[in-house]
Amino acid sequence: MKKLSPLLILVLLPAGCKTVGPDFARPGTTAAGAYAEAGVSAKGPAALLGQGPQLRWWESFGSSELDALVDRALAHNYSLAASVATLERVRERARAVAGQAQPQADANAGISHQKVNLSGVGLDASSFGIALGNPEFTLYSVGGGISYDLDLFGGKRRASERALADAEAQLRETEAAHLTIAGRVVMQVLAIASLNDRIAVQQALVTEDERNVRLTEAKRRGGEGTLVEVLSAQGQQAGDQAALPQIEQARAEARNMLAVLLGVSPAELGATPFSLSALRLPSEVPVTLPSELAAKRPDILAAEARLHSATAAIGVATARLYPSITLGASFEQSTSSLGDLFKGSSNGFNLLGGLTAPLLNGGTLKAEKRGAEAEARAAAARYQQTVLEAFGQISDLLAALGNDARAVNLRSDAAAIADRSLALSRRSFQVGNSGVLQVLDASRLAQQAKLGLLDARSKQMLDVARLYVATAGGWTGPAKSPAQP
Repeated sequence: MKKLSPLLILVLLPAGCKTVGPDFARPGTTAAGAYAEAGVSAKGPAALLGQGPQLRWWESFGSSELDALVDRALAHNYSLAASVATLERVRERARAVAGQAQPQADANAGISHQKVNLSGVGLDASSFGIALGNPEFTLYSVGGGISYDLDLFGGKRRASERALADAEAQLRETEAAHLTIAGRVVMQVLAIASLNDRIAVQQALVTEDERNVRLTEAKRRGGEGTLVEVLSAQGQQAGDQAALPQIEQARAEARNMLAVLLGVSPAELGATPFSLSALRLPSEVPVTLPSELAAKRPDILAAEARLHSATAAIGVATARLYPSITLGASFEQSTSSLGDLFKGSSNGFNLLGGLTAPLLNGGTLKAEKRGAEAEARAAAARYQQTVLEAFGQISDLLAALGNDARAVNLRSDAAAIADRSLALSRRSFQVGNSGVLQVLDASRLAQQAKLGLLDARSKQMLDVARLYVATAGGWTGPAKSPAQP
């Protein structure tokens, strides 16, 4: 029977290798098969189950200015750029880990000049055929070697699997970052629009207060009013004016945050004359089916990939409990004469094989395996928690669709009644049937009703944006899957 060459051994042995540790299987979820929905008012947005939101979901608000800001943020946000760079780094690490499982070959070349001190060891140089002194020569060498870990129990294969899962997790986190940045830009624009409208309402109220002050002063000069009425009107005016700086500060903070999201300084942001009335409230909001949510939402997919990584880590730790075999070969040409370097008489080679097996390690390797198993259980629990939180978040926002619509309708009715009451109070005051305090009370109620309606409309749009973000699992990501070349 012919002997197998070392090269043939390298080829044939891996066919009998075993991959230890559990194989990853996509987890099922403990979440219920449906969202907890509330009824949606006929005047509010309708949830369309079964259709995931479009990739550029923010376009549903009907503002080209908003679309442009989201595009700027996705192109220039520094946190997003860092996430994309991190994804590139993790992918390169996955390629590096995969490369460690392949045969490793190296080449070398060298030149050295030596002088051997024979007298120092009690030898006569003439015994080496040298007439005088100690020998001095130059040695030239060139060669290379190859080594291969047979990976009998699949430790390197599991390590490569783990690195790919880590890259998958980072890909999903980068997709989630795209979605989050887009959502935060939309929400900041909605906040700025709401604050712009609130400032406009507050300024209109101050103008109304000034009118009331003039009326009470005129009444008092005509002998029909009192100083108490004048002071009450002035107090109302001062209070409404005092509210403006706080609202303007909130708008400044919202603008500054928007600038940060866009990757520019606040001074570079430019004008943001948004208003809620200029933004379109979507009549329909596509919502991913509960059965498809776990396969689309990036944070769930990231948790799944981290569970995959933790499962592969068990295989890595298990493989360390078993022996490893490494085969190798080296070849070298060496001579003291450069002209003889590539002659057959100058060559040499070495074939080697080595086995390493753990014997005594104080229980370290078994403890590491048990630790990896515990981490996999923790990753599985985190995955289930992520799914449940996603279902809870979407259920909250679906309920908000109906509740926000009812709130807007009721606030609108309340504002209309308060405006009518204010108009009647003014007419009654002008003809002398009521005092200025009644007008001030009616004005205060009208103010509260207008601000309440503004808050309800703002919350309605914000909740719609949050629902888009919560179900926008269709984002394709900035690049290919890490498993692809």
